[in-house]
Amino acid sequence: MSEKVQQPDKNGPLFVDLNDNSKPAEIESMCMRCHENGTTRMLFTKIPHFKEIIIMAFECPHCGFRNNELQSAGSFSEKGHTVTLKVNGKGDLDRQLVKSDYASVKFEELDLEIPANNRRGLLTTVEGLLGNAIDDLAQGQAVRKHTNEELYNQIEAIVKKLEGYKDGQEPFTLIIDDPSGNSYIENKCLPAQDPQLKVKTYTRSAEQTEFLGLQPEQPTNPAAAAAAAAEEEDEEVPEVMTFPSNCSHCNMPSETNMHMIDIPHFKEVVIMATNCEHCGYKSNEVKAGGAIAAKGTKITLNITETEDLSRDILKSETCGLSIPEINLELTPGTLGGRFTTVEGLLRQVYEELRDRASFLRGDSTTGESKERWTKFLDSLQEVADGKRMPVTLIVDDPLSNSYLQNLYAPDPDPEMKIETYERDWEVNESLGLNDMKTENYAETTAEEK
Repeated sequence: MSEKVQQPDKNGPLFVDLNDNSKPAEIESMCMRCHENGTTRMLFTKIPHFKEIIIMAFECPHCGFRNNELQSAGSFSEKGHTVTLKVNGKGDLDRQLVKSDYASVKFEELDLEIPANNRRGLLTTVEGLLGNAIDDLAQGQAVRKHTNEELYNQIEAIVKKLEGYKDGQEPFTLIIDDPSGNSYIENKCLPAQDPQLKVKTYTRSAEQTEFLGLQPEQPTNPAAAAAAAAEEEDEEVPEVMTFPSNCSHCNMPSETNMHMIDIPHFKEVVIMATNCEHCGYKSNEVKAGGAIAAKGTKITLNITETEDLSRDILKSETCGLSIPEINLELTPGTLGGRFTTVEGLLRQVYEELRDRASFLRGDSTTGESKERWTKFLDSLQEVADGKRMPVTLIVDDPLSNSYLQNLYAPDPDPEMKIETYERDWEVNESLGLNDMKTENYAETTAEEK
């Protein structure tokens, strides 16, 4: 590649929303067919729910060769996840889905798995995914029929089974395993949870981390770690610490500020805030400090007056949130950690759901779904504005790292109920607690050897 013909504004965001004014960067590059110079056009843009992408198109004026490619440029999630969908009928075949470049697809009943990188990133439906699988398996069947009849018959049986799935003749289970955490399947019950859809997050293994092209964590030397910790204790911790990062909105370089604060009647937490000078995007996140609590905590607040909306609230990244009166239910991990007011949190939930739920803004969405979604957002807006009362806010945190201000502290709050509960095995498993060894962890038992 050589001389650049045109390029985007260097001071603007790298990835912008696709619109009529979007202009690609043009780069003079060599044609791999005739070895003359052609033109490569690159457009850095964002597709709702599909994060950032790079669209590239090459054209050679000498031999007429053309080529185009789409690459994902979005950041990886902190954890990988598996998305499991129980397909019970034809209605589920219309669900839209996003499969990233790094995701594998499995049809559980057939024990058929399509490995990652078999196809590039896809934005399709469940029916479209089945069609792609059928087309892939059907390739070369004519040759196999004469060269390996046994393999031909096995593949033919699987193809017929997939065609039955595609016609809605029988239920099946679809599992997408994505270590990048960037694959999705449409939830048809929004804003409520979908009983047929289950998302489970997990910590990436060293092999998966390497597969994503990330640097795997290096094993820590206990002696070196102890020396480093002792040295850090001797150093004075600045009130606000700043470290470089990339803006999650435009991907341009920005700075993140971090500050530790002690919340009365609760615990010490870490607040991180990012303010991007390029696109103006602002975000903040809260991480709770201290040990993991032995039990989970459920806080129920009756919002009866506007003063309740001004209560401080700390929502950790493991916290779920719900308002039964408007069918709002957020699973743990939504929005990450937040330290704000009840009103501020509700407005952030509103903006996040309005901007991110792109499956409900597409042309394929039915009028009934759009109407139900619009009605839900209007109800959420009314609660945030204090126009709809009373309502019940439920904050459920299995790690007890969330906090809701008690206006009567240290006395009990008549409008707030705090309950503790034992975590079940599945919750501990999703949090990675079942694999933790808290006693004699430096020793290796004979069984482990």
